[in-house]
Amino acid sequence: MTAAVLSGLGGWLPPRVVTNEQVGRELGVTEEWIRSRTGIRQRHVCDPGTATSDLAVEAGARALRSAGVAATDAVVLATATPDHQIPGTAPAVAARLGMTGAIAFDVNAVCTGFVYALATGAALIRGGLAASVLVIGADTFSTVVDPADQVVRPLFGDGAGAVVLRAGAPEEQGALNAFDLGSDGLREDLIIVPGGGSRQRSGGVATDPADSYMTMRGREVFRNAVHHMADSSRTVLAQAGRDVATVDRVVGHQANIRILRAVAGRLDLPEDRLVSNIDRVGNTSAASIPLALADGVAAGTVTEGATVLLTAFGAGLTWGSAVLEWPKILLNEGEKAP
Repeated sequence: MTAAVLSGLGGWLPPRVVTNEQVGRELGVTEEWIRSRTGIRQRHVCDPGTATSDLAVEAGARALRSAGVAATDAVVLATATPDHQIPGTAPAVAARLGMTGAIAFDVNAVCTGFVYALATGAALIRGGLAASVLVIGADTFSTVVDPADQVVRPLFGDGAGAVVLRAGAPEEQGALNAFDLGSDGLREDLIIVPGGGSRQRSGGVATDPADSYMTMRGREVFRNAVHHMADSSRTVLAQAGRDVATVDRVVGHQANIRILRAVAGRLDLPEDRLVSNIDRVGNTSAASIPLALADGVAAGTVTEGATVLLTAFGAGLTWGSAVLEWPKILLNEGEKAP
């Protein structure tokens, strides 16, 4: 059987850093108030005029260089903040990377988007539609977060991360042989941008500027995130024939450090197995897992041969997990961290 094997990794963060002190001054809260509730100290935010595709191209180019290839047969872009409602952003990203003619499309599972896109890319390879796939997670949530929202604004940053998948054997290091994906659309209201879509436009109701911003019911999101990430992790490990205790590193969606710690607790794993960069980048939505992987490789905490569990939760509601034996990945010289 053919498997999808991870062979390249790259990440990109916009240069502008926004600290908790800066956010706190504007929102009337303290740095400690933000940090104690989220684990975040700072985040990277795009300058005006920078779009999701700009971040995706940078991260994609780094992943291609890491894999030692110039192009792939397909580009799958996980994003909830596309450049335009129509068309999708992936074809433009592919073209800017010199891959006009490649299969290219967007996947919107919000903060679970990278895991969904990873499973989609793996399916393209297993199905014979592509021998290689560039999978990118990229979001600019600064464009959909209310600047005056004390709860939501401190959480989010902008960024992009990417991996290259190639056809290989299921027994290889880096092979993606097990996924778990799920959703609960009955809870779509927990995290939502009410305006801008066909529901609002066809309703004949005058638009409210506030409807263009994301709203989130934090306590319910926290509870659902911990429950579904832990359950999904157990499911994917069972599919892979692995015991939870064999997991060397957990790379979860970087939403909130308290969520990550709670998931580790549910799995009876020590917190030192968590890989996290949320203190420096915040919640970067679909970009968070590949950015954390790049940080982990650069820091030497994600190493060749380690059993790595990926798990995420996002709006939709959506959730998903994957597990793999980490391959030898070379980050580019001068690109030791995103």
